[in-house]
Amino acid sequence: MKRFLVRLVINAVALWLTTLIVGGVHVLPYEPSVLGWILTYLLVALIFGIVNGVIGNFIRIVAFPLYILTLGLLALVVNALLLLLVSWISSLIGFGLIVDGFWWGVLGAIVLGILSWLIGILLRPIVGSDRNRR
Repeated sequence: MKRFLVRLVINAVALWLTTLIVGGVHVLPYEPSVLGWILTYLLVALIFGIVNGVIGNFIRIVAFPLYILTLGLLALVVNALLLLLVSWISSLIGFGLIVDGFWWGVLGAIVLGILSWLIGILLRPIVGSDRNRR
C-alpha cells in the first residue's frame, strides 16, 4: 500500500512539473484553492496510473512486434495516445488534464516519463525500504 501511495505522489508531482514545462499540457483544478489543486493532480495521477496499467500494458503486449519493428518509436505514439485518453476521461468529470493536441501529447508524455523516472530514482530508498523488511 505504501508503494502504491508513493507511486501516486510521484506521478502527481511529475504531472505538475510537466504542466509547468510543457505549454500545451494544462490542468483545470477541481477548485481554485491549494487543496483543490492537490486533489486534482492526485486524481489525474490515479486515472493515469489506471489507464497506463490496464490499457497501456494491453497495448504494449499486443503491439510488441511493432515495437521491435519501429525500434521502440511506437512507444512515443502509444504514450501520447494514453495521455490524450486520460485527458478525455478527466474532461468527462469536468476537471483535470487538458492536452491541446497530439504533438503536445507526445512532448508531454516524453517529459512526464522522464520526470517520473527521475523522481522515482530519487525516492527509490523510500519505496525500496518496504521490500527489504519482508
